[in-house]
Amino acid sequence: QSAAEYVKTHLPEVLKQHLQDFERDKENSVLSYQTILEQQILAIDRELLEKLSGSYDEAGTTCLIALLSDKELTVANVGDSRGVLCDKDGNAIPLSHDHKPYQLKERKRIKRAGGFISFNGSWRVQGILAMSRSLGDYPLKNLNVIISDPDILSFDLDKLQPEFMILASDGLWDAFSNEEAVRFIKERLDEPHFGAKSIVLQSFYRGCPDNITVMVVKFRNSSRTDEQ
Repeated sequence: QSAAEYVKTHLPEVLKQHLQDFERDKENSVLSYQTILEQQILAIDRELLEKLSGSYDEAGTTCLIALLSDKELTVANVGDSRGVLCDKDGNAIPLSHDHKPYQLKERKRIKRAGGFISFNGSWRVQGILAMSRSLGDYPLKNLNVIISDPDILSFDLDKLQPEFMILASDGLWDAFSNEEAVRFIKERLDEPHFGAKSIVLQSFYRGCPDNITVMVVKFRNSSRTDEQ
């Protein structure tokens, strides 16, 4: 919790300031949305490690950011939270890829760093952490078996004409596939929070014991002329 609270408190404000500076002088800047997101995610991880290691706090957190600008959606992900978008045809479009230890790319990187993965209910780095990237987690970060490098993807909203997107922690995705979650929310967009509360409860009823945090973002109708 301490890691999540620290990132929630500090990262949005830092990002806001850097993005505003970028927008004011975009034409002359060598930066981009992607580089700003990457730089600030890595910077907040360094701050977090310094703070938590000093108190021997082993906390860690995932990080999932969706940045909407004009007709482009940029999504940065660290860990196993996940974003999924529903396009104009009702298709489930993945906005991120989970960082899991069993993935070939992650497994090779962990092995090169001198680490290992083992199965303890799920595949875990050093038999401990069920994700291969995170913010915080200083004991594993010091071994270089866990990293905080984000994956960043961009999406053309004019092409996708999205109806909504779901941003959620792994508790939801343990209970729902991408397609199931999109179908479930699509039927409940008229509810408060666009069905987010209902899908959290349904995940719990399905027996998910993990953290279940869900945000549903509904896009304005693509046929309207006002800005999304």
